[in-house]
Amino acid sequence: MKNELELEHKVITLIKNELKRFRKLLSPDYPACTEREVEDEEDLHSVREGALKITLHVLKNMNHTDLANTLHNKSVASVYQSKLKSNLREKFKRINEGISLHGSSALLNEIYTELYITEGWSGDVNNEHEVRQIETASRRPATQETPIKCNDLFKDKSIRTVLTKGVAGIGKTVSVQKFILDWAEGKANQDVTFMFPLPFRELNLMKQQNLSLMNLLHHFFPEMRKLQLIHSYKVVLIFDGLDECRLPLNFQNNESLCDVTESASVDVLLTNLIKGNLLPSALLWITSRPGAANQIPPECVDQVTEVQGFSDPQKKEHFRKRINNQRLANKIIRHMKSSRSLYIMCHIPVFCWISATVLERMLGEAKSGEIPKTLTQMFTHFLIFQIKHKDQKYHQRCDPDPQQTRESILALGKLAFHQLEKGNLIFYEEDLRECGIDVREVSVYSGPPDAVLVENPGCLQVSRSEMWGVSQSQS
Repeated sequence: MKNELELEHKVITLIKNELKRFRKLLSPDYPACTEREVEDEEDLHSVREGALKITLHVLKNMNHTDLANTLHNKSVASVYQSKLKSNLREKFKRINEGISLHGSSALLNEIYTELYITEGWSGDVNNEHEVRQIETASRRPATQETPIKCNDLFKDKSIRTVLTKGVAGIGKTVSVQKFILDWAEGKANQDVTFMFPLPFRELNLMKQQNLSLMNLLHHFFPEMRKLQLIHSYKVVLIFDGLDECRLPLNFQNNESLCDVTESASVDVLLTNLIKGNLLPSALLWITSRPGAANQIPPECVDQVTEVQGFSDPQKKEHFRKRINNQRLANKIIRHMKSSRSLYIMCHIPVFCWISATVLERMLGEAKSGEIPKTLTQMFTHFLIFQIKHKDQKYHQRCDPDPQQTRESILALGKLAFHQLEKGNLIFYEEDLRECGIDVREVSVYSGPPDAVLVENPGCLQVSRSEMWGVSQSQS
């Protein structure tokens, strides 16, 4: 008898706890699950599924069908959200820079420095060299601009589509990564049910395919395959790197599409998403370099922001976060401040990384030769370091072959020059072959979008900021 009463008490307590959870789930203010709750949900999955079925059955018998449907949708969303957050946390928690050794990637939260981002856009395409744009930005009085934090992009409920522009290496992609990680870790934007990053670099590879929006999401996020519709959820779609887009984005002539289950080309899906025909409830964040931003019709954009890079205090903060030895960090900061051109370029986070890569070794050694004081010298030392590091890592050679090094640099310079003439920002295997670059050799390199060469599924990119550095050092 005692055991029966104890069992009855435990079952009733369990059901009561589940009913409390369902009540919270139905509340419009209910926050996303914490990591601990996600673990508990995995442990009690079958029990909770049974409790949900009983509750839905009772609600329908009480003629509360709408409430039952809402509870069912939110319960399903909670399960899929947990899976998505877990995968995104794992994918974006670390940042790899350069030709990283196994285990040498850094935790994003440890080295991330907040960027200076502003609201507004003049609407003009600036054809000046990007380095000149950085210098202009460094002189601009702060009073002209309204700063905004990434996590506040969609704070205004009237904003659906945000277009963020910024020059090469200014931190757009890393900002996207931090935005997603903060959501996945439960730190920000917890009113969002699902967040789907869809980089243009990867969308390019699906150029020839016809599929529905749901199939596109299932392709990139296989853990969501059993989720058939997303209309009733708050969704953020992130399209990073518009400047790398090789899709036509024909806003004028593409057919209209409203059904998330109807198949079309990826180009048609994107133009209809951006125009608001397809999934109008979704929030969109698009990032781009300034020259490519005008591919999106102004009437399709509710808010434009610009990544200005680091302010002077943020430059110092970034070097101190990146370099563990604080005496060395301060030494590097002093050296960078001694050269006006170098210090201006430190507005660009990737240039801070390039400078730290070079100076951490040179200033940390007793005999290191002449310390670079110009952009050309800095890029030259960086390129030499990357070549040496690549030979050590992949070929176990301490001294690179001078002839092979010369040929590699000339091939990179040729690639940079020809692609700049064509206006291409992302290059594929055929472009490398045309310049005599061995694709099999290059494919072992890895790094961020602004390393010398970058490995991506099906494509290889040489960054324009590096092309500029190589071509300058050749001249």
